[in-house]
Amino acid sequence: MDISSIPEAFQSKIRLAIISSLITGEKTFNQVKEATQASDGNLSIHLTRLEESDYIVSSKYFVGKKPRTTYKLTDNGRRGFGNYVKMLEQILNQDNSK
Repeated sequence: MDISSIPEAFQSKIRLAIISSLITGEKTFNQVKEATQASDGNLSIHLTRLEESDYIVSSKYFVGKKPRTTYKLTDNGRRGFGNYVKMLEQILNQDNSK
């Protein structure tokens, strides 16, 4: 297993934290922010990149007069995360077989 084949989405601590937090279901921006401990600007950039890569999808709506954005994993994001976990397991198994 070639470690350089890890997708870009899983090479960033914040992106990995975002995807990990969304594995349990849809979250608001503030919930993702709390889970990642990232600043608003930094989090927004990473969320945009993940959305451009089709790992997550956002929904924007209003609650009263306040805008709210929620995020959830796409099927591609869930599959990509599963493949990433399998890759890590294979790396661990290779190390254990030596």
